[in-house]
Amino acid sequence: MEEKLQKKYCPMTETIFYTLLALLEPNHGYGIMKFVRELTEERVKMGTGTLYTMLGRLVDDKMITVVSEMDGKKTYQITEDGKTLLLMEQKRLEQQCENGEKILREQK
Repeated sequence: MEEKLQKKYCPMTETIFYTLLALLEPNHGYGIMKFVRELTEERVKMGTGTLYTMLGRLVDDKMITVVSEMDGKKTYQITEDGKTLLLMEQKRLEQQCENGEKILREQK
């Protein structure tokens, strides 16, 4: 994976993180929005403009790929590079939370 992509996507925005999670299985735009909304208990809601702009960028950067297109409806899936970045971000977030828990515990 290119270092340029690592710098671009790490740290990752919440919407990109959840979109990549949604695309571990093939999914289309509405399915992604629904997945994210349900997983986050409606805390993260994406508009169609934001989503489709982001999907285009992720396709251009080869983080995701279009696996099918029927009647103008594209189905996307994460690539190996996308999975690698998703796992890197997950690890970064875990370390961040562990650090926060440790420091906050010490403050009690």
